[in-house]
Amino acid sequence: MASTTFPVAAEMLAKLLPDDEVLVDHRRVDEPVDVIVPLMSRIDAGMMDRFRPRLIQQFGVGLEGVDLAAAAERGIAVANVAGHDTGNADGVGEIAVLHLLALTRRLHEAREAVQAGKLGEPIGVPLSGARIVVLGLGAVGRAVVNRLSGFRAHITGVGSRDASDLSDEVRALALEAYLPVARLLDALAGADALIVGCVLNQHTRGLVGARTLAALRTGGYLVNVARGPVVDYAALLAALRSGQIGGAGLDVFWDEPIDPLDPLLEQNVSVTPHIGGVTTGSYRLMAERVVAGIERHRG
Repeated sequence: MASTTFPVAAEMLAKLLPDDEVLVDHRRVDEPVDVIVPLMSRIDAGMMDRFRPRLIQQFGVGLEGVDLAAAAERGIAVANVAGHDTGNADGVGEIAVLHLLALTRRLHEAREAVQAGKLGEPIGVPLSGARIVVLGLGAVGRAVVNRLSGFRAHITGVGSRDASDLSDEVRALALEAYLPVARLLDALAGADALIVGCVLNQHTRGLVGARTLAALRTGGYLVNVARGPVVDYAALLAALRSGQIGGAGLDVFWDEPIDPLDPLLEQNVSVTPHIGGVTTGSYRLMAERVVAGIERHRG
């Protein structure tokens, strides 16, 4: 079993698989393995040929880093862990709200004010009454909406389905409006914030670009807890530099981990190192499901 990131996940798997060898750095592995747990690492044909696994089992939902066609050609099973019943989506929803609050209440500046011995500044922007668009209404998007509704924000949901074909879970959300993704710009017109929680695929890569960001009110906020490439990097950097948007909250990046010298980090951004789903409860349940998947393929 090989992994290179998210060390807590490897530690949990090692405890749950005491009779197996859990290898935590693929660069030091020079022999075949039975299972690869990607943990956000790119698993391409070359890596499959190098390690010759029987199973690629993701510790979580996303499989965009796995070359599924190459795995199918080699007869390698690929599996993931659904996020709706492990607490993963709930954790990501919490991180989204954390970033939005950090931006609207100017947390970085508030910490600087403490260091400077100041009181009563900076002035923040309330979430109550704010117009917020949530892009993607899967498990993560629904978790975001459920948390924001407690702030009495006005929430518009944007998803891939027509309004006449919504799931019961989406219909139950406290949304003021729902629009299909084809009308994303309409949903964003004058909105205070956009929270990105959709999957990354050929349709959503670069979906949030210059026109999308420009549709927000001037000085509005972007929060991305989905995948970095859903947002166009150059467009985001330009919008931050120009003041078109007032700040961005990012738990995900285009290349992970992000370069500490990335010019994006010189702007008004709130960042966390892809920890949305990294909670004790979520990791315990996901580790158990990963082990169950491994046991199904053992033999």
